[in-house]
Amino acid sequence: MKKYKYLTFFGLALALTACNNEKKSDFTVAIDASNWKQVYTLGETVEMKLKETPEKTVDSVVYYINDKKIGSVKGNQALNYNLANEKHGTQVVKAEAFLNGKTFENISRFNIFSKVQPAMYSYTILNTYPHDIKAYTQGLEFYNDVLIESTGNGEGIGTGLKGKSSIRKVDPKTGEVLKINELNDEIFGEGTTVLNDKIYQLTYLHNEGYVYNIETLEREQTIPYFQAMQGWGLTNDGTHLYMTDGSDRVYKINPVDFKLIDYIVVSLPNTTVPAVNELEWVDGIIYANFYGQDAVGIFDPKDGTVLGVLNLSDLKSKVTPHPDLDVLNGIAYNKKTGTFFVTGKNWDKMFEIKINRE
Repeated sequence: MKKYKYLTFFGLALALTACNNEKKSDFTVAIDASNWKQVYTLGETVEMKLKETPEKTVDSVVYYINDKKIGSVKGNQALNYNLANEKHGTQVVKAEAFLNGKTFENISRFNIFSKVQPAMYSYTILNTYPHDIKAYTQGLEFYNDVLIESTGNGEGIGTGLKGKSSIRKVDPKTGEVLKINELNDEIFGEGTTVLNDKIYQLTYLHNEGYVYNIETLEREQTIPYFQAMQGWGLTNDGTHLYMTDGSDRVYKINPVDFKLIDYIVVSLPNTTVPAVNELEWVDGIIYANFYGQDAVGIFDPKDGTVLGVLNLSDLKSKVTPHPDLDVLNGIAYNKKTGTFFVTGKNWDKMFEIKINRE
């Protein structure tokens, strides 16, 4: 069963310690961060400049953010850099100064967080349906009138008994499993999505995704991840896949070979948001479960800005208590009704809800 340690964010002080590649020198450089804010937002401009050194003047300076070159200047001219194309989170700024054939480096930091205060939404339960109490739900998505559900083999939090990873078709109103393909016991199934009439499923620790025939649920392809990582949630925009790994990142990947195209960092006004899990793409926006949180976050897939939060904390009290009852996870949008179906790991109920946006 996945475990995630949450880190409390205290803020990062601006570091002004010079890093010199000479063993000993009477000349050092330091980034002038005196006018920097500790927190910026995407689209703001930050001035890059070194502290003045009256005894000597550098020949030129090259600046980097998170090891990506952003510009260079002659002497110690200011470089005004717009942050529109950066990611949320901590930005590590490096200045590489050149003087008389020697190189001097200095590192400093600031943060970029969202400037949007997310809307808080309530909901109305429209219907309550049966759900397989042994389904350790990892992914949930509608395909026509059927739910595609991915389950993992998580250990029961009370009994310690392991479940069975699977990909399955489920009748959303009766909870009946219409067809199922169970995975080998060593495989922990994760998020799932349907793209171009193929089912894609992630694995937790095996660094590979599976592609299934939508009708038979037979596995047709195994695709390695673009790097060694955990697989968590999965959705698609009709062309590309969007994948989570338990961090604050969402990766945009090619469905043919799982190669990385880009990524975003999910952010609130004062922090990035860890443990992004199960995903659902709805009208150009991503809805997401966050592991261990009884809420759904709604964020912009272009930059990760959280636009809204749906508090579902009271749903768990409406399902049958038992030793292996686990967290909220699983969100599927029904295009025909404009409603969401939500459930949890080892929940015996699934809820059809309407989000109240007014």
